[in-house]
Amino acid sequence: MGSLQFILDCQRKVLDGTELNETELGALINTPKNELKLLSDSANKITRVFHGNKVDVEQLANIKKNYCSEDCSFCGQSAFFSKEDGYQLLPAEQILEMAKKAKSQGAESYCLVAAWREPANVDFEKVCDIITSINDEVGISIECSLGFLTIEQARKLKMLGVHRYNHNLETARSKFSEICTTHTYQDRLDTLHIARKAGLELCTGGIIGLGETRAQRLELILELARLKPEEVTINMLVPIPGTPLELQVPLEPEEILRTFAVTRFALPKSIIKISGGREVHLKDSGEDVLLSGANGIISEGYLTIGGNKMDEDLEMIRKINLEA
Repeated sequence: MGSLQFILDCQRKVLDGTELNETELGALINTPKNELKLLSDSANKITRVFHGNKVDVEQLANIKKNYCSEDCSFCGQSAFFSKEDGYQLLPAEQILEMAKKAKSQGAESYCLVAAWREPANVDFEKVCDIITSINDEVGISIECSLGFLTIEQARKLKMLGVHRYNHNLETARSKFSEICTTHTYQDRLDTLHIARKAGLELCTGGIIGLGETRAQRLELILELARLKPEEVTINMLVPIPGTPLELQVPLEPEEILRTFAVTRFALPKSIIKISGGREVHLKDSGEDVLLSGANGIISEGYLTIGGNKMDEDLEMIRKINLEA
């Protein structure tokens, strides 16, 4: 059977509700370069069937920057590598105003992100108060990324109406020990299981371009498929000076595209979001990838790097006949 027919057969299986197995997903991610257009188009078809033309647009708030105790080798917020000043938890009033601005610009969701291993009790309670204020005064869907959680903390976030909890796996299990030594891959999985147990929706994913192999990118996709998160966020490494990966060679655009497309085949019902690095690695800021399996973006910047303005992203979405 030719690979073109194989791609179409896999598309039909997914549309019929059948989960693809490891062998099938492995063949898809190794699609020959001259057949990537069909892989993209097929992933786009799956996206349109399950999600329509809607693009989920999110903004982030870096509510506590730098001084992180973990040694993730890609991260400019790690105390091991950061040479910049940061800040502890921002004043509640500032975070509230940022949330109001995000909603006024058209963001559907707002994610509160803090550079912690896990939140101290006093900080966690402050974040809970901030969430309450945003619920009362803004009315935007709230997501959180606060590091490791206890089940009690996760249940408190659920009670406060937090929609989704983000905790990225970052990379494949087989690559993780090269990327971080201060905690384990299992620690990250445990946090996701805690969030799920508390009734929170899951957002998880990783960073591609860390020096992993294509097989390891598939390994990450397979792990995500087992978790079935409501949202997947895929970042593309932007090397940060002073980190161990500052000289990492970027991925070719076709590798980025095939990663998103195969993630869609593996997770047809999940939001798949193009995250950090799209403005650097994708000349069109994500147009092709939004037509190759992705159906979400993060706008207005990330934790350590800037991004496109919201109006630019909304125009980009309209340009390719999608809806924000």
